[in-house]
Amino acid sequence: MGQTEQTDLRLRARLRALYHGSSPTAVRFRYAIILIDLSIIAFFIAAPLMQRQGLTFYLVDYGVAAFLSLDLAARALAHGDLKSWVRKPIVWVDLFVLATLLFPAWLFNLGFLRVVRLWTLIHSEFFWRTIGRRYDDTRVESVTRAAASLLTFVFVVTGFVYSSFVGRHDGIDGYVDALYFTVTSLTTTGYGDVTLPGVWGKLLSMAVMLGGVSLFIGLIQSILRPHKVVHPCPDCGLRRHEPDAVHCKACGRMLNIPDDGV
Repeated sequence: MGQTEQTDLRLRARLRALYHGSSPTAVRFRYAIILIDLSIIAFFIAAPLMQRQGLTFYLVDYGVAAFLSLDLAARALAHGDLKSWVRKPIVWVDLFVLATLLFPAWLFNLGFLRVVRLWTLIHSEFFWRTIGRRYDDTRVESVTRAAASLLTFVFVVTGFVYSSFVGRHDGIDGYVDALYFTVTSLTTTGYGDVTLPGVWGKLLSMAVMLGGVSLFIGLIQSILRPHKVVHPCPDCGLRRHEPDAVHCKACGRMLNIPDDGV
């Protein structure tokens, strides 16, 4: 085995230990990546307002692109099987986000889709393998996923309305107006002071109402539904059970659910 191959294997092993390991160093590394990811998502949300700052915006934009490029390359090496890694939908979302960062002048009108990274982060195994070590609670995970889906929907729609209608339609003069329209439509408040013109505007408004209400109801259900723990039944595979369950309610198999509170 050549020196280059040995170096490559050591690099892959090191990255695999950082991205998938359980050592204190690996956990701290993943926490740092998550904090940087959250900062990047905040930049994505504020990007429509920052674009007017010219050079500063582009410097931050390309800096974020450089980080995402390194992170994607490191994740690919840590995964091992490049073909199966590339087939993951989350990877394609991240690649699209990277494209909007590398070509902001051409793809900025699609930049509102960058916020989808919030959804991919909160729904990723990487996130819960790290956060779950501290908040290993099924309800916390369920509520967090539902809240992330709702927030992603709100800011994606806001970005779309901003990029499509600001300056072209009276009543939508800035990002706050676009956010205001999204929230009032989502909650079906419908004050009527900010509306979208034409047939497409009406269709978008209806889509926001239906999609937003569905996600909001999902969030409420995740908060109010009875608490259950994830513990797959060895026989029937039922994953969710009451915390004090002794037998699987589907097949009757005796369970041995760990109780960390004892």
